Amino acid sequence: MKPSNNLTIGGGEKSKVQHFVKFMNSTDPSDNILIATHATLRFAFEELDDSLFDNTLLAIDEFHHVSRDDNSVLGNTLRSIMSNSNAHILAMTGSYFRGDSVQILEPIDEDKFDKVTYTYYEQLEGYKYLKSFAMGYSFYRGKYTDALDKVIDVNKKSIIHIPNVNSGESTKDKYAEVDEILDLLTDGGNITPNEDGIYEIERPDGKKLLVADLVNEEGREKVSAYLASITDDIKDLDKLDIIIALGMAKEGFDWPFAEYALTIGYRNSLTEVIQIIGRVTRDSPNKTHAQFTNLIAQPDAQDDEVLFAVNSIMKAISASLLMEQVLAPVYKFKPKDDKPDKPGDLSIRGLKPADTTERTKKIIENDMEDLKSSILQSQDIQNAIVSGADAKMINKTLIPRVIIERYPNLTNEELETVRQHTVTDINIAAGRTTTSEDGSREIIKMADRFINIDELNIDLIDQVNPFQRAYEVISRDIDAPTLRFIQDYLSSNKYDFTDEQLVAAYQAAKKFRAENGRNPDRNSKDDGEKYLAFALLRLAEIKREREAAKEDGE
Repeated sequence: MKPSNNLTIGGGEKSKVQHFVKFMNSTDPSDNILIATHATLRFAFEELDDSLFDNTLLAIDEFHHVSRDDNSVLGNTLRSIMSNSNAHILAMTGSYFRGDSVQILEPIDEDKFDKVTYTYYEQLEGYKYLKSFAMGYSFYRGKYTDALDKVIDVNKKSIIHIPNVNSGESTKDKYAEVDEILDLLTDGGNITPNEDGIYEIERPDGKKLLVADLVNEEGREKVSAYLASITDDIKDLDKLDIIIALGMAKEGFDWPFAEYALTIGYRNSLTEVIQIIGRVTRDSPNKTHAQFTNLIAQPDAQDDEVLFAVNSIMKAISASLLMEQVLAPVYKFKPKDDKPDKPGDLSIRGLKPADTTERTKKIIENDMEDLKSSILQSQDIQNAIVSGADAKMINKTLIPRVIIERYPNLTNEELETVRQHTVTDINIAAGRTTTSEDGSREIIKMADRFINIDELNIDLIDQVNPFQRAYEVISRDIDAPTLRFIQDYLSSNKYDFTDEQLVAAYQAAKKFRAENGRNPDRNSKDDGEKYLAFALLRLAEIKREREAAKEDGE
C-alpha cells in the first residue's frame, strides 16, 4: 500500500475525502489499497457514484457502528453500495450485541452475508497464555468510593472506569473521584507525576505503581502518547500498572498486559461492556486469567427509587447470560440415531436435523451466536426471566417470535427446526459439564436435574428454563425483598389490560377468594387463575402509581 493511502493518520477531513475520491477514480493498478475511517467513507460517498464501487472489496471494521436506523449515515451508505454496485463487503465486529437494540442490517440484507463467527471460547482455546476469564458483580451501599478498597487490586494490571457524570453512581465530581482513587492506591505513601504525566506511587508496603489518569483533560495528550508507546513486548510490562478512565480506554484501546477491568456503575450499552472486557482479554505472558468486575449500587426494596434499578438489573442479567453463551463450547446437535457420534456431536432424541433445508442448515451452522444474542437481548425474554415465567412459554412462544423477526420468510417447519436447535444450544451451554464416576459418560446438569446425555430429548429440553441459573446468581447478590418487588413489578406488566378487563377481573378475583379462601396464584397451572393473579398485580401497581402521583402533587 502507498503510505499516502493511509488516511487514518494526519491531515484534515476535507483533504482526506479528496484523496478518497481520487483513489476511487484512479486507474493505476498499483494504487489498489486505501485505509480510511468510517467518517471519511461517509463523507467521500456523498461525492461518489455507487458504480465506482463495482469490482471493489470494501472491508468495514467495528461493523456494529453500522445500523439499519434511518439516522445511521454509515448504514445508509452501506445499503446504497450493496444495492447499486457489485462490491464485495467484508464486515468485521467484535461485538455480539449487534449495535444494542437496533439491528445492524435488515434481515434481507444480512442474509446476503456468509457468516464466520469466532467466539471468546475459540479465542481462549487458541491462546498460549490466557486460559480463563470471569465476570463478577459487586454491590455497594452509600458512595461507591467507600467500597473501592474491596475491589481494587494493586497487584493486577488494571483499567478502572469511573461512572459517567450523568449516572446515578457518579458523585458529579469526576476529578474528586480520581483523587480518591489515587489516595486509595497511594495508601498514605508518596505520589508524584513524572515527565510523561504518569503518577509514580510508592506505597508504605514498598510496592511501586505507575498510574495513568485519562479523566483529567489537562496533560491527557502527553499521557496518551506514553500509553501508545507501550508495545506487547514483555519488556514493556513494567511501564504501567493502572489506568483510570471515564470515556476512554475502551473500543480500539490496546494494552495487552491488562488483566483486570473494574467498571463502576451500570453501563447504558452492553456493547460498551464487551468493549471494556475486550481490553483485558488479549493474550499476554503476564496472565493466565482475566477478570471483569462491575461495582454497582445495591437496590433497596424499601427505596422509592427501586424502579430505577430494574432496568439496570436487566442489563446485568443480560450481560451475564450473553457472556456465558459467548464463552461456552460449541456443540453440534443431531437427532438420536444408530450412527456413532463424532467428537463435539451431541445426540438428542426427537431433534429435527439441522439440514432440514439449506436455509435451516445455514442459520444453524453460521448464525447461532448472533441469534442467541438477539434472544438474550429481547425485552420480553428478559422480563420473563425475572418473573419466573414457565419454561415452555419461553421456549415455544417467546423464542420463536425473535427467530421469525430475524428470519421472516421461514416456513413453519424451518422455524421449528431452528427453534429446537436454538433452545438446545442455550440449555446445553447453560448447564455444567462433568464426568460420571466411571469416566465413561458426559453428564450435563440442567437447572437442578442431572441428565445423561444419551437420554436427552427435545421434550425434556423444552421443559427446562435455561435462565434459572443466572436468576439464582443474581438472587444471591440482591436481597429477597428486592427480587420480590422486581418480580411483582414485571409481572404486573405481563398482560395488557383494559380498564374494563381489570374491573371484571377484580370482581372475578373476589369471587375466587370467597370460594377458595385465598387469592389467585400467578404460578398456577390454570390459565384463568393466572390471568386473575396478574390482573391483581396490575391493579396494585396502578394504586402505587396513583399514590406516588398524589404525594408528588401535594
